[in-house]
Amino acid sequence: MSPSTDPSSAEVLNLTVDEVLTTTRNVRKRLDLSRPVARSVIEECLELALQAPNGSNNQGWEWVVVEDPKIKSDIAELQRQALEMFLSAAGPNPSVGTAVDVGRNQRMAQIGDSVLYLLERMQDVPALVVPAFLTPGRLEGANTFHQASTWGSILQAVWSFMLALRSRGLGSAWTTLQLWKERETADLLGIPYDNYTIAGVFPVAYTIGTEFKPAQRRPVQEVLHWDTW
Repeated sequence: MSPSTDPSSAEVLNLTVDEVLTTTRNVRKRLDLSRPVARSVIEECLELALQAPNGSNNQGWEWVVVEDPKIKSDIAELQRQALEMFLSAAGPNPSVGTAVDVGRNQRMAQIGDSVLYLLERMQDVPALVVPAFLTPGRLEGANTFHQASTWGSILQAVWSFMLALRSRGLGSAWTTLQLWKERETADLLGIPYDNYTIAGVFPVAYTIGTEFKPAQRRPVQEVLHWDTW
């Protein structure tokens, strides 16, 4: 079933819960850059995302949706600068844009190519969603409890947002390169850097076609432990 061509609506696809869970992918090359996404569609998906569990029900999340072409271009440029920082820190065998195989994925070269494809077109995506969450100061140096409970209060919501997009014929990609330029991104968007942490930048667009397959994953028998490691 295809979503409606009306940009103000997004018909829910005829997918089971299991199909949504197993076919929600990081979508890069199949984002439709020419089709507008109505604010009402993004708001609808965020309403679902805000039902996600979060620490002590503090709901310390804020969401910036960027549609302005100039701001999108500035974010994209920061992300490209961030890639250079990442590659410099990664050393001679970076995993973006190379065929480095970490031993669990035979598609690293394709993934790297896909990452670079989106990086060159980030400013052309209809909307960029930037979630930020309230932190007791910066998380750098915080103990594991504070880091886990704080990140655990935004990641479920972002994933729920991506699931809601998928169920309506839209897609996104979990991009974190921006965090190499987090302060600059926060300043650009007016996010209080000292009190909020950015979780990433998520491009939002309708997908080209709605058929997606489950991804390559290790068998559960290889990763499951009963009682002890």
